[in-house]
Amino acid sequence: MPKRTDINKILIIGSGPIVIGQACEFDYSGTQALKALKEEGYKVVLINSNPATIMTDPQFADATYIEPITPEIIEKIIIKERPDALLPTLGGQTGLNTAMEIAKRGILKKYNVELIGANEEIIAKAEDRNLFKQAMEKIGLDLPCSRQCGNKKEARETLAELGLPIVIRPSFTLGGTGGGIARTEEEFEELVSRGIDYSPVNTILVEESILGWKEYELEVMRDCKDNVVIICSIENFDPMGVHTGDSITVAPAQTLTDVEDEIMRDASLKAMREIGVETGGADIQFAVDPKTGRMVVIEINPRVSRS
Repeated sequence: MPKRTDINKILIIGSGPIVIGQACEFDYSGTQALKALKEEGYKVVLINSNPATIMTDPQFADATYIEPITPEIIEKIIIKERPDALLPTLGGQTGLNTAMEIAKRGILKKYNVELIGANEEIIAKAEDRNLFKQAMEKIGLDLPCSRQCGNKKEARETLAELGLPIVIRPSFTLGGTGGGIARTEEEFEELVSRGIDYSPVNTILVEESILGWKEYELEVMRDCKDNVVIICSIENFDPMGVHTGDSITVAPAQTLTDVEDEIMRDASLKAMREIGVETGGADIQFAVDPKTGRMVVIEINPRVSRS
């Protein structure tokens, strides 16, 4: 890919404080991105609310703002710095959610700032559970049976269809925050209420349980010319139901057959192209039933991930 010459200054959103589900890995990836962009001759502006990071060291960005990562603050920085582009894919879920909010408010359009790496449509397609489901069905990939719900009545109807245990996944939250697995009706009611409250768009995905299935991830990178590279396959040591943050992962994947590996690789390329990640990395998660070999896509993060 040739260097873009229509962009001179890029604003990067950092990941903010280290929290469960989002730790120092985004500081590392952000630091590498700052170095790479500066080597290419771009001016780089950084916002990160966490001063205890390597990326906020003065030698990395041309201008560093240690401020709260909010749309209001970012708008002020855009007014002052006048960047040509905003890069949201290196700040974890914080970066994606903030970029989406800025785009919704019309701030990017107002100041003629381009979202690079992943634009609003791409982020929405990967993060909005309903749009993601439609995208995967369009390219023929299997997913756990599910339904998007915006209230308790819809959630109860889905429970009647799928039965217990059942998974609750709020839209647009970090590391599964607010979600979980309901094994009883009491747990279900509690998780539905919490999930709707936690989701910035007040929607949840109620999904069939795949507890105990094997969990895999593929790290994939793509550019604007549709060159796609699979960086590595990763296997979670524990099965579905144990969060990656509470477990360990092994790369490359250890227990896939060659055929399963090829099927997963082909699926990841189709998924990457359908979601449309333009430049940079994405993380695609799969689950495989150890009894039947059925493979389903769990989610895609259109950003650099912990794994």
